[in-house]
Parts: sequence; structure tokens; C-alpha cells
Amino acid sequence: MITLFFKRAIDDIFKNRFLNLVTVITIALSILITSAFVLFFINTGEIINSWKKGLRIMAYLKPGISNTELARLKQAIQSLDDVQGLLFIPKEEALIKLKTQMEHQASLLENLTKNPLPDSLEIRMTASIGSWQRIASLAGQIESLNQVEEVEYGQRWIGRFIDLFNLFRLAGFAMGALFFMAAIFIVANTIRLVIYSRREEVEIMRLVGASDNFIKVPFYVVGLIQGALGAIIGLGILYFSFFFISSNVEQQVLPGLFHLKFIPPAILGEILLGSMLVGWLGCYISLKQFLKTKLIRPEK
Repeated sequence: MITLFFKRAIDDIFKNRFLNLVTVITIALSILITSAFVLFFINTGEIINSWKKGLRIMAYLKPGISNTELARLKQAIQSLDDVQGLLFIPKEEALIKLKTQMEHQASLLENLTKNPLPDSLEIRMTASIGSWQRIASLAGQIESLNQVEEVEYGQRWIGRFIDLFNLFRLAGFAMGALFFMAAIFIVANTIRLVIYSRREEVEIMRLVGASDNFIKVPFYVVGLIQGALGAIIGLGILYFSFFFISSNVEQQVLPGLFHLKFIPPAILGEILLGSMLVGWLGCYISLKQFLKTKLIRPEK
């Protein structure tokens, strides 16, 4: 029986090539755009996690701090949660590093009469620190200590990046929902046209006593096949595009710094099932509307 349903579904697909081709292309485009956003979120999340591992909090100390106060400050910071270790950087050492980094602009530092840099502490965080909120909280605790003048951990650019990331995430959800509904609408109309073209055949099947499931299941199979083909085509295009782009990006933009990843197999499976669900839903909606026209006998 299952073989018969598939055979009828394949026959319907080949008899209505153009309609089914349009449907599959629509689903493929929907999957391509939605999956591209998923791929962006995956790699952006990986980049953020790698930044977290190398992120440091710089605590700039007030001038004139004594060795006793410095020892107490180190102990107070070390006792805070999420602090892995710290390093004291005297202002003399900081100036030497600055001159080394600015060796091509050495003339800017030639006329300095005194060291303008403060003593500082470089604080390393534990790898388990999860969110930017916890980083900001830790920075706030350090800045509240009496001997600390100012704290810096790139909060400005981090905030801007997170805002931009959240904006892209919102746009991704909106685009995904839009294309999800558009794909269901296209599938529903395709199945509706196929049923309309076979209305006489369906009516004859009803008259000879064919059950509703016998009539409807092949249409459901068509929807599932359309969804599966659309997902395979969309993900295939995304994979080859990713392979081409990632090789250039890693060589020219992120040489040795970060390895771009494709969508994991588990998520690929979820996308495939979601695409098949789109095909099934489109078919279900179309058949439900036709039940109201009495073209197919409603279930009791």
C-alpha cells in the first residue's frame, strides 16, 4: 500500500512538473535564507566564545597606592567569583610596552616629561564565565574597590556588537517566519491546483468506495517530497557557497584565528524535518479547504 501511495505521488509530481518545480524552488529559497541566518548565528556565537576566552579586564589604579594596599587589592580581586588570576603591570613597564607598540610613531612620546600611564592590574576570567552580564557584573565589583580608578574591558564595542547581533537575530526570526508562511501558501496552492485537475478522478474514486485516506495520503506524500527536495537543494546551495566563501575568508580575513563551521548534522536534520513539515502543512490546509467543498468526503 505504501509503495502504491508513493507511486501515485511521483506520478502527480511528473504530471504537474511546472507547479511542483515552482513549489520546490520556493521551499529551497526559504530554506537557503533561513539556514544562512542559522549559519551566521552559529559562527558568530563561536567567535564570541573565543573572544571570551581571551578577554581581559584592565583595572587602572589610583596614583600613590602603597605595597600594602596593592596586596590587599590583589587579595580582594582574587577572592571574587569568576576571577582566574591577575597580573600587576607597573606604569614604567606599561610605558615601555606602549613605546614598543608605537615604534613607528615614536616622535609622539619623545617630549614626555613624566609617565602619564597609571599602574594597572590585568585580570583573567575563568572559562566558565557565561554571559556578558556576568562580565559586566565582575567589572563593576572591581571598579567599586577603593584603590581602582577605572575599569576597561571593551564594553563599548562589545555592547555595540551585541546590539548588532541581536538585530540580526530578530531579522533572522522575522525572515524565517515570513518564508515559512510563504512556503506553506505556495505548497497549499500547488496541491489545490493538482486536486482541481484531478477532481473527476477523485470523484470516481469516491463513487467506487475509496476511503478518504486512500485519496488524501498521496497528496500528503507529495507535500513531504516537495519539502524534502526543497531542503536538500537549499542546503546544498548553502554548503557549496559556504565552502567557497569560508576558504577565502579564513585565508584573507581570519588567517589562523578562527575556523568557520558549517551547520551541525543534528540541526541539518531538524531543518530537513521542518521543511517536510512545511510541505505537509501546505497539503493539509489545501485538503481541509477542499473538504468544505465536498469534493472529498469528510471524515466521520
